[in-house]
This record gives sequence, structure tokens and C-alpha cells, in this order.
Amino acid sequence: MIVFPNAKINLGLHIMRRRADGFHDLETVFYPIPLHDALEAVPAPDGSFLFTMSGAELDITPENNSCAKAWSLMRQSFPDLPPVHLHLHKALPSGAGLGGGSADAAFTLVLLNRKFNLGATDTDLESMAAKLGSDCAFFIRNTPAFATGRGEVLEPVTLSLDRYRIAIVNPGIHVPTPWAFRQVTPDDNRPSLREMVGMPVPRWRSLLVNDFEKPLFAAHPEIGAVKDRLYAAGATYASMTGSGSTVFGLFDKEMKPSLSFPSHYFFRMLP
Repeated sequence: MIVFPNAKINLGLHIMRRRADGFHDLETVFYPIPLHDALEAVPAPDGSFLFTMSGAELDITPENNSCAKAWSLMRQSFPDLPPVHLHLHKALPSGAGLGGGSADAAFTLVLLNRKFNLGATDTDLESMAAKLGSDCAFFIRNTPAFATGRGEVLEPVTLSLDRYRIAIVNPGIHVPTPWAFRQVTPDDNRPSLREMVGMPVPRWRSLLVNDFEKPLFAAHPEIGAVKDRLYAAGATYASMTGSGSTVFGLFDKEMKPSLSFPSHYFFRMLP
């Protein structure tokens, strides 16, 4: 059985407050996009769990990959879960604010549930996914959602970007998430993104803010320059996603923007 874990973008991201547990309360809107890894599960050849990878290299050991952690977590709830060989082909850039690792983990749970008819509900899977990462739960239902808490408290939103093409640009700059959070001053005294995202998309430029942009653009002007280029090419809205360093732009489908970036950039224009 094979599944295709997809990426997400953040439409606005507010850091609200620092919590007693060291995490931060935030609010954002997650939106799934058609940019994928590939994950396959087949019977284990020697009766023991095996995880392998191809594609883009990750700077972690196989046992620390989010897919392997998801399998271990699933087995805690289902001790009779048969061993499998999981193979991940990594196409999404890692540590890029696209949620690739979280999607891989969540899709592992979904894949195992389907393959072995475990009977776990979406609510069950969301609860397990939340233990693997702050935004993992989003990928269980994989539909637009307003997220609060650490990103695991989800409320469906009616939102479609079908009239737009989405440019995805990652300049290959690694941004450590803990460092990024330390650069932001929390602020919980402003209008909620829940209402802002309901405004017409052309108004988002003056409304939707990702709190990580200001400090990251100061530290890495190259990221801010990508956003400027997307607007210069005619984007209706452009923003960094997550804690960076990926930037996306929304272009009306009737447009044919002229965009080019250095060869080491990850650049995709989604239909």
C-alpha cells in the first residue's frame, strides 16, 4: 500500500503567549497543498520492522525518522500490529515550514490503520498524531483548519484557493525552530486570524502576518528577497510559511508569472 504525504502552508501565524511547559500558544490557518512525498508499506521480509529512505537526504538516523516513531506509537495502541517494511521517498525539503516530516508521520498512522483494518477513528489518529508533533494532527483530516494551542487544536474552516496558482520557493536556508521562536515577542492583543482569513484574498496582504518573518528576514535577507520577488511578479498574496524558510505566493490562474531562481533553490509552481 502506498500513500502520498502532502505539504501545507500557513496562512498567517501569530505567536500568542509562552506557556508554562515551554511551548508557545499560537494561532494559524493550515492549508494543504499538492506537493508530496511517497510512503509505502509492504510485509517485512524477515519478520521485523524496517524503515528505509530514498530521495532527499535527512540529517537524522532511520530510527529517529517521524515514520518510524509513528509506527512505534501505533504499536503501543495495537500490540499485535504486524511488522512492516516502510519506505519513504523524500521529495519535500525538510525543516522548511511545509510540514513534511509531520505529514510523513500522520500518513504513517493512516496507512497502518487502513492496511491492517485497525479501526482507529480520525479522532483516535489525531490524538496519536498530536504526540508526534504540534502540526501532525492536521494531516489526519487534511482539510483547511484554524489551529490554536501548539497547533494541535483544530477547527475546520471553509476556504478554497482553487482560483490561484501557488508558487513554492525555498532558498535552502535551514532555520532552527527553537531559535526562531526565541526571536519572536508574543502578542495576544490583536484580531484573530480566524476572522481575517475570511476576508477577500487581495486584502490578505495588509492583514495576514507571519510573526516569524520580521526576525528571519533581518537574519536572512535572502528569504525576504524571495517574498519581494513574488510580489514583483504579480502575486496577490505572498508570505513565509511556518518558521521558514519557504515562501509561497498566490497568483491568479490567468497569470503566467515570469519567475526564476538559483538552481539550488527548491521552486515549484503548483497548478
